[in-house]
Amino acid sequence: QVQLVESGGGLVQAGGSLRLSCAASGRTFSDYVMGWFRQAPGKEREFVAGISHTGGHTLYADSVKGRFTISRDNAKNTVLLQMNSLNPEDTAVYYCASAPTIAVVTSPSTYNYWGQGTRVTVSS
Repeated sequence: QVQLVESGGGLVQAGGSLRLSCAASGRTFSDYVMGWFRQAPGKEREFVAGISHTGGHTLYADSVKGRFTISRDNAKNTVLLQMNSLNPEDTAVYYCASAPTIAVVTSPSTYNYWGQGTRVTVSS
């Protein structure tokens, strides 16, 4: 069992930045690939970014590449998502999730533990 708690969401103007944090507890954090997903109203949940067990490999959705950065600190059981140059299309509830896989994967169905989400709203 892994418990995930996100924080750091809020309201920001277009062009601004936010940093989301996900704190994990339970089983060994470094056993899991970690990912960030988001879900906008009326849309399906989509992959945003993922990071391998040691942090050596990252993967990003094309829509956020160059603007978002995912990182993890296995000593602190934390994964971060630094979001820069935000635009209104980034407005969504953002979720942290863990996957018991070897490689970073993008399918939500592969992730078995999820946080409750944190809301990000970007105003124009």
